[in-house]
Amino acid sequence: MNYLKKTSLAFLAATSMLSASQAQTFVSSPAYVWRGDSIVQGPFKAYAVSDTEIVSDYAAQPHYFMPIEKTWRLKNDISGYPALKSSNKLHRAIFNMGLDEMINAVEPDTTLRTGKEWAGVWTRDVSYSIILSMAYLQPEASKISLMKKVNSRGQVIQDTGSGGAWPVSTDRMIWALAAFELYKVTGDRQWLEYIYPVIKNSFDDDYKAVFDPVTGLVHGETSFIDWREQSYPKWMQTADIFQSEAMGTTAIHAAGLKILSEIATLLGHKNESMVYQQRAEEMKEAVNRNFWLDDKGYYAMYLYGRDYPIVNPRVETLGEALTILYDIAPADRAVSITENNPVTPYGPAVFYPQIPDMPAYHNNALWPFVASYWTLANAKAGNEEGTMLGIGSVFRPAALFATNKENFNLDNGDIATELNSSNMLWSLSGNLAITCRVLFGINFETDGLRFAPFVPKAMNDTRTLSRFPYRGASLNITVEGHGDQIKSITLNGKPVDPVIPAKKLKGNCDIKIVMANNDIAPLKVNLQPNVKTPITPVTRSDNNVMTWNPIEYINHYIVLRNGKEIARTQLTSWPMEPAGEYQVIGVSDNNVESFASEPLNNSLKTVIDLPSDKSVLTSAEVSYQPKVKIGGFTGNGFVEIDHTATPVNIKVNVDNPGRYGVVFVYANGNGPVNTENKCAIRSLVVNGTSAGTVVMPTRGVGRWNDWGSTNSVAVTLPAGESSLSLVFEPWDENMNLSTNHAIIDRVVLTYLGN
Repeated sequence: MNYLKKTSLAFLAATSMLSASQAQTFVSSPAYVWRGDSIVQGPFKAYAVSDTEIVSDYAAQPHYFMPIEKTWRLKNDISGYPALKSSNKLHRAIFNMGLDEMINAVEPDTTLRTGKEWAGVWTRDVSYSIILSMAYLQPEASKISLMKKVNSRGQVIQDTGSGGAWPVSTDRMIWALAAFELYKVTGDRQWLEYIYPVIKNSFDDDYKAVFDPVTGLVHGETSFIDWREQSYPKWMQTADIFQSEAMGTTAIHAAGLKILSEIATLLGHKNESMVYQQRAEEMKEAVNRNFWLDDKGYYAMYLYGRDYPIVNPRVETLGEALTILYDIAPADRAVSITENNPVTPYGPAVFYPQIPDMPAYHNNALWPFVASYWTLANAKAGNEEGTMLGIGSVFRPAALFATNKENFNLDNGDIATELNSSNMLWSLSGNLAITCRVLFGINFETDGLRFAPFVPKAMNDTRTLSRFPYRGASLNITVEGHGDQIKSITLNGKPVDPVIPAKKLKGNCDIKIVMANNDIAPLKVNLQPNVKTPITPVTRSDNNVMTWNPIEYINHYIVLRNGKEIARTQLTSWPMEPAGEYQVIGVSDNNVESFASEPLNNSLKTVIDLPSDKSVLTSAEVSYQPKVKIGGFTGNGFVEIDHTATPVNIKVNVDNPGRYGVVFVYANGNGPVNTENKCAIRSLVVNGTSAGTVVMPTRGVGRWNDWGSTNSVAVTLPAGESSLSLVFEPWDENMNLSTNHAIIDRVVLTYLGN
């Protein structure tokens, strides 16, 4: 018996003696228990005084900058929103707190505020929130918020992010999933006609700029995890993050392309529908081909590296949930994911295992909105225990902190992370979705509602959700019993199918669902302690020998050449023969792998200085002037590119025909590394043929002496002379629209073989 099961049994035994009344236990984990109207975590307790008040005695980590809410009391009038009736007071109070904080989140301009500490509308935050709950609870604010995230080119905006936003961050197409969810709620044909060109134009540019025709995946960082060192090894620059390909972000694109095809069909664009449907199917297949890990039973987090990408075998919960919810994972894989994705004592991690030398934020953290998607996915896959633990992982912090916080430290369940906020939009949206989408099973179709309640036995009850709005109707929905099968369903006393056409739902409607009280087929949950990986080896090359620092508690090292394992060793050096790209991975005694080290490549290189004697900036697009005189370039100067610059043309000569990795050495001081939106982008053309996208992310405000490498584009060259051109194409426009500027010093060609 593992330690978690021992701890859980001991905890259950101890807590069972706490209450003479033997209140029902809904969720029990080694970290906390939800019993009756209370959440108990160690010495701390939160309980519902009434439907409109929650009280907690939780004490936060000392000296943390953010105060703890001890009490929630209803502040707003929620009588215009759905009302929950159930036998559990804490459930009712947490639901009402979600509605109360939702009202706080609606700004005077009828947009949805991201959080108490975060003003404004952010594409990913609002989109994930709309999909969960806001589409049906705040349809007008959802519509206005989504429209705010469309730029003057009629495309979805990628908010500020690593290296200057798009295309280092490429999850903007979550907007498409949210926009279509809103259409399914409202049935508004005008909205459908508005969103179609926005989604189409955005996907068309993404297909040219960030789609990888070799893997079938999408370049860019993992959706929502936009602090680079929180989820990537420290050696990875933002250009490396662009070059990586994330499972979750690709899943969003696959789901969005399927939606685009469906919209095209609804609007009568048959040929376009077929094109996007094919792309969606190909991308779905690429996710399953590139990321599935048979030995682990879930998808890997991302591919990373340079010329030879490798798999990061971590599991990323939001992406896994999306593959289930949007039918990217086949049914057997969906079940496998819910059974094998590790669940810590506080709930599902953002990703697992954790990075040891990074503070808690995305790393080493639980985010309730992610846990809510995970809960919905477990319910869809039929995992009863996984669903209950998911509900608990959302309700525990909502009660103990008396608000819907954004994130929590997985070591202790506390709010002491790098950044946090109360009244978070996507957290409260997840809270509400658990009731509406899981326990009441409300699903929106293009022409009606589909009911599929999933009620774990522990949640057996008679619940009513009254005043639920749907296309002008007011629904009073009652779900009686438990299970995942419906015994009967009636509309105004008359039997109906679980899919009710919209035309039948007019005025005040009473919907009663009686569950079959069936035992849901048991599935397992992978309860695990919160594990951290070994630190990443730091390598160097000495006389064609790769050496690295010894790492404590390492069992052995895996040596890679060109992305493939070639050896396992307990030494701290390895000869780099034959030539190629070398990396090393540390493996702990319990078989947990570190990140791979930064690639070292001793293959033949050809370096060409770009012909220029320019040493000062002259473009009107410069956002931040150099802090010192520009230096560090080779030759006589650099080439400056902006919207008006002519293409950069380079002649190269190579002796060996074959594949080459093409990298440009550049500087971009137009913004900081972690915010703003001024990534420079160009298309690489080789001997007249388009070869791929070259990305020059921002590297620091005014840091024009900070020279770095772009992503590597693999090309095939003949022996002798070839022409390389950097061309500004319409799809190379960034999110800033005004500044698309960088300086380039030289190009490096690395021989990759035949």
